[in-house]
Amino acid sequence: MKTLKQVKVGDTVSVVKLHGEGAVKRRIMDMGITKGVQVHIRKVAPLGDPIEVTVRGYELSIRKADADMIEVE
Repeated sequence: MKTLKQVKVGDTVSVVKLHGEGAVKRRIMDMGITKGVQVHIRKVAPLGDPIEVTVRGYELSIRKADADMIEVE
């Protein structure tokens, strides 16, 4: 299982599954990260948190803890 947290800068991946429960999963989905969507890793902050990604044509910053709940391929 590969998560969004493990993807290198510059790579584009596809979301396979969202892990997590209730409100956390709902918040991730509300940001536009759903099954099958393409996610491009733009950059990572110097200390590793947050991760800046492009999803559905807009930029989004996501915490490492949340990125670890997103399974990708």
